[in-house]
Amino acid sequence: MITGHLSRAYRSESEELLRMIDARSLDALLTEASQLRDRGHGRIISYSRKVFIPLTQLCRDTCGYCIFAKTPSRLKSPYLRPDEVVAIAMAGKRAGCHEALFTLGDKPELRYAAAHDFLRELGYATTTEYLVAMCDLVHRETGLLPHVNAGVMPEDEIKAVRAVSASQGIMLENVSERLYERGQVHFGSPDKHPRVRLDMIAAAGRLGIPFTSGILIGIGETKLERIASLLALRDLHARFGHIQEVIIQNFRAKPSTRMAAALEPDLQDLMWTVAVARLVLGPQMNIQAPPNLSNQTFGTLLKSGINDWGGVSPVTPDHVNPEARWPELELLERTTAEAGFNLVQRLAIYPAYIADANRWLHESMCASALHLSDAQGFAHDDDWSSGALTEVPSRRPASQLALAIDPAIARAEQGDRLSERDIVRLFSARGEEVEQICSAANRLRQHANGDIVRYVVNRNINYTNVCTYKCGFCAFSKGKMYEHLRGRPYDLSDEEIKRRVQEAWDRGATEVCMQGGINPHYTGDTYLSILKTVKDQVPDMHVHAFSPLEVRQGASTLGVGIRDFLERLRDAGLGSLPGTAAEILDDEVRAIICPDKLNTVEWLETVATAHEVGLRTTATIMFGHVERPVHWARHLLAVRNLQERTGGFTEFVPLPFIHMEAPLGIRGRTRKGPTWREVRLMHAIARLVLHPLVTNIQASWVKLGADSVRTLLHDGVNDLGGTLMNESISRAAGAQHGQELAPQDMDALIQSAGRTPQQRTTLYAPVLSERRKASLGAAPLTDMIQTPFAPRRRKVDLTAVLS
Repeated sequence: MITGHLSRAYRSESEELLRMIDARSLDALLTEASQLRDRGHGRIISYSRKVFIPLTQLCRDTCGYCIFAKTPSRLKSPYLRPDEVVAIAMAGKRAGCHEALFTLGDKPELRYAAAHDFLRELGYATTTEYLVAMCDLVHRETGLLPHVNAGVMPEDEIKAVRAVSASQGIMLENVSERLYERGQVHFGSPDKHPRVRLDMIAAAGRLGIPFTSGILIGIGETKLERIASLLALRDLHARFGHIQEVIIQNFRAKPSTRMAAALEPDLQDLMWTVAVARLVLGPQMNIQAPPNLSNQTFGTLLKSGINDWGGVSPVTPDHVNPEARWPELELLERTTAEAGFNLVQRLAIYPAYIADANRWLHESMCASALHLSDAQGFAHDDDWSSGALTEVPSRRPASQLALAIDPAIARAEQGDRLSERDIVRLFSARGEEVEQICSAANRLRQHANGDIVRYVVNRNINYTNVCTYKCGFCAFSKGKMYEHLRGRPYDLSDEEIKRRVQEAWDRGATEVCMQGGINPHYTGDTYLSILKTVKDQVPDMHVHAFSPLEVRQGASTLGVGIRDFLERLRDAGLGSLPGTAAEILDDEVRAIICPDKLNTVEWLETVATAHEVGLRTTATIMFGHVERPVHWARHLLAVRNLQERTGGFTEFVPLPFIHMEAPLGIRGRTRKGPTWREVRLMHAIARLVLHPLVTNIQASWVKLGADSVRTLLHDGVNDLGGTLMNESISRAAGAQHGQELAPQDMDALIQSAGRTPQQRTTLYAPVLSERRKASLGAAPLTDMIQTPFAPRRRKVDLTAVLS
């Protein structure tokens, strides 16, 4: 603990650091700090779009620089009333804010009878009780994430606030007890004693609260005392890992205060302090300096090592520094871009803490934080949603800056294998970098496929939706007693399968795509029987069927190996396998979304064996739920590695997660699908990572919609999958893009993007003219019959199957 003006340990280390820093020029110091920042945060500068809610401006402290605190006579009400709080929050929500910053004075009810009486009138004993209620109200009514600066609180109050907020904070200001003495800035302010503040920050660490702190410069402290304060924050973070950001705030003189005539720190002094903070706190710490406190010179602060602008409000003023207007968001973005950075909106909780939300957030906050975040943990920055009828965001105008091509892009274009780190870096792209990546993918698409965009005329036949697995992303499969979530349990009869196969053939199809739930009454013989039903009805129909999970179930029920069962399926007429059930090929993610399903190694082994026995497969990825870019990288590399071994993948198909009806989505345990930026990058980066081994990158029109896939045809995509005829899995999850895209419509969509459509077979051969003609003259689909589930209805004729 700090004793005296500075403890001996901090004084010694501070003096040593100051000697080292003073030996350098300011330019050298700024360069080193900037390099550290770039190592930890790349070219991203974040900010939080917030609404400022001054719950009360009463305070028992009397700081020498503060005009936020007022007496009751200068306020129309001691506290904002609930309706006023909600009105401010709603204005913020309409302006695109995600953070509600609650700020208030320290314990006003201990000084002012008006505060005590107001609280008693509303039924609260303390300011903290009222704060908790208002945070909860704002979160329930608006979905904004509260960030709370409530002054010094004991541990039980900190814990109570944790349940209704995403993060908390208190400025340390300075550890020097000298500033607490008579005549100094903190005299007469019991809540500004450094020991009290350090104790609160430590308590927040013990409770696992993402916490904001910082120092205030220009209030009479020395450079040595600044460094000691930064060291104290460093050590608290080393113990608890909870300090998510450190603010370097420059004092601004205010009229009618004891420090009205004090000199303000100049820009060089502020930049020196920011740079020192970066050196002390390291590359990963989030360090901010408020842009409104540096007037029009705020862009210069980017040279000092900051990676965050803090909270910027398009709605409310900075009530602590009301004379200092927030920069307009367009100016903030432009200034950041001119310095070579991408401005990215974050939430009240930083990405590293969202990545481990179950540890850092109360369960009441987890769902909201995930819902508002993207895969990196920044704010979900558009209104586009997979499966929904939402407008495709327009492409950003090209930057005037000449950005150097990322070395990873150049290596990918040469066909080199990228590293996991390379791929994660590409997925972090923002702004003009996204356009670079998509342009590179489009060049590779042109080289591999020319201007031809292919699709297959096919029909989905999902023969059963009864499933014993409990995958958290799936709204299609049902337990045998389920009757909610779009449809009752069914198990198609052989007659209905035959009817659908024949109808598909008559309508020009060359493929039936067949998958179902893992029905507990199915065996390997059932799958062989279904296959025989199709081939007996239409011998020339290509059967693209049975996920790796179904293959393993079939083999297990027959007591044979995977290879043996796949050979039986092949010999019975199976043409190829869908590479579904892959989701994310990383068991850390699978443990959350499909814990009872086959694991990564089992999926890869099954698909590899299929390739070895002569069965081609697709490869898929389902993204936008709980996974992060590092998991995408591992998945793509697993696909590339297997393709190098077997060459058996025909195409790679990104499948954006549709959250609306997914069980995990309904329970608030996933993100709301990928952002549009992430969708573009997934298709483009897949092209780069898999080049030249996988030449076909497919976009799923049923999950994305026609307008989206039209755009993706310029981002490395060369294939639009199947016309489907009866799509039910995405529809069950909430997709609204239809169940069939007829060949005429598919052709028109492709041509509208300036490309040449071409029908293909499942294995990418051209179709016969007879098939093409039949597809263009297809009659309307007849109504389907979903044969009700009956455990003993399907009886497999083993003699017929084996004959």
